[in-house]
Amino acid sequence: MRVGVLASGSGTILEAILAADVPVDLVVVDRPCRALELARSAGVAAVLHERTDFSKRFDRAAYSKELVRILEEHGVELVVSAGFGTVVPEVATAFPERMLNTHPALLPSFKGWHAVRDALARGVKVTGCTVHTLTEEVDEGTILAQEAVPVLPGDTEETLHERIKAVERRLFPDTIKKVIRGELP
Repeated sequence: MRVGVLASGSGTILEAILAADVPVDLVVVDRPCRALELARSAGVAAVLHERTDFSKRFDRAAYSKELVRILEEHGVELVVSAGFGTVVPEVATAFPERMLNTHPALLPSFKGWHAVRDALARGVKVTGCTVHTLTEEVDEGTILAQEAVPVLPGDTEETLHERIKAVERRLFPDTIKKVIRGELP
């Protein structure tokens, strides 16, 4: 199964995926970033599909259509969103049940961008990390794996999120491998 990873920023999730020997065939980034350098230094094909417009005029559909074309041109069968900074629901539509993501909460709880903050505000004792398929609806895909992370007294959004990220960097590559091996849908 040919794997394409969408990444932005520091590339820590991509780094964990590569370190776990997930066979990555392509990395696409939406801005110049460390993830691009990581891919190239690992000998993985890398494409900068730069997003230059961050205004309300941004043509998400056209950007996504070109991203799908790039993925298909490289024969990608499984798309992994590793902290990709641009929301691209059209890609999830083009790769139904074949686009994976992580979320810093135990879905279906605390959907959306502020999951860690929302968990702390709610006063929960446990939150966690979810690996799921992406759909056009935010955080609504099939749940493939979850792991709990305790909320500790005195936790801040930053300290809790760091512990969740530590789980994510192990759980996500393991789940990707299970999908590639056909052990998960």
